[in-house]
Amino acid sequence: MSSERPAAGDPSELLASLLKHAQQRLMALADAALEPHGLDRKEFGVLRVLAAREPLSQQALAGLLGVDPTTMVAVLDALEDKGIVTRRPDPADRRRNQIALTASGQATNAAAEAAYAAAEGEFLGPLGSADAGELRRMLRAVVMAEGARTAP
Repeated sequence: MSSERPAAGDPSELLASLLKHAQQRLMALADAALEPHGLDRKEFGVLRVLAAREPLSQQALAGLLGVDPTTMVAVLDALEDKGIVTRRPDPADRRRNQIALTASGQATNAAAEAAYAAAEGEFLGPLGSADAGELRRMLRAVVMAEGARTAP
């Protein structure tokens, strides 16, 4: 694989610029896909984590998503108002709340997962399935290398 260099003086060819514009396009597609389900990307992230690991404490959920606790409370308030999650005292520690998906939340998550997958498919469509898989693999390698360098 060659190491392509940007054309001299063309900032749109810098890797940072390409990644930024790719991310903006993916987020626009994701926002459009999630909007009919009444979700934003933060809410969708919470649903995905809960669907795989519920119930979780607010603190554990915030930690997994890398969200500050104040933001997590606001996101959970919105999801609770929509009837998508419930908060219940943790039987092991009544000072903490456990967060779980409601039946409506499970259905919303399933529909949102399908919509998001379609948006991701549209985003990756120009690459074809083999190249899309390779892009994921390469991005994971870059992310994991960064994590390995900054891990305590």
